[in-house]
Amino acid sequence: MRRVVFNQKGGVGKSSITCNLAAISAAQGVPTLVIDLDPQGNSSHYLTGQAAETLPDSMFDFFEQSLTLGGGRRALTDLIQPSQYENLYVLAAHPELESLEAKLESRYKIYKLKEALQALGNDYQIWIDTPPALNFFSRSALIAAQRCLIPFDCDAFSRQALYSLQAAIDELRSDHNEDLAIEGIVVNQYNAQANLPRQLIEELLSEQHPVLPVHLTSSVKMRESHQLSKPLIHSAPKHKLTQQFVALHELLNG
Repeated sequence: MRRVVFNQKGGVGKSSITCNLAAISAAQGVPTLVIDLDPQGNSSHYLTGQAAETLPDSMFDFFEQSLTLGGGRRALTDLIQPSQYENLYVLAAHPELESLEAKLESRYKIYKLKEALQALGNDYQIWIDTPPALNFFSRSALIAAQRCLIPFDCDAFSRQALYSLQAAIDELRSDHNEDLAIEGIVVNQYNAQANLPRQLIEELLSEQHPVLPVHLTSSVKMRESHQLSKPLIHSAPKHKLTQQFVALHELLNG
């Protein structure tokens, strides 16, 4: 399965959701690959403990060579790096990804990622982290993926952004990837004691939006996990938030 975690709004937990669900898959013995397409490289750092620009290979190498003619190209498998955890692998981001975007757009390399991932077959369960914008890299991910998870952080701005996001995904599915499905909306940083989050969720459900029944609460443990570069399943396996991630993983893969 190839999944993309995407929202055009920043700060909604894309990297946290991507890495923690991927880490649970790997901990259960499933070879799992995280592809980081966000030039900020948060997922790359989270899983390797190193800044993305210091890693030897990256998605910059993959996309840069797609712009060159002739031989000598390295296969995507040559760019995959092990994380700090068994069964968990990374295709790292790089800050210079942004410098390639205009050339990749103009030469219509939008299907390159899909082709490369299809060539991997079923070797990995794949999770793709995306930048907070509907740009070349996020569209490449949506074209390459089979399922999309949308993080949602329960405020009015997020709700308005959600409508335009779903419309953009519908258009992209129609034009480029008929196999893509929105697997669900992941409520993140949920506060059950506050009225607004409950109200927003009820309204989205009444409008038939696919809000998943497992909600991820806010916790300092997530910030500690980032600081340690250690996903929750390894840093705090019994914590409430970790168990919510496990329940979400089971819901998606059950």
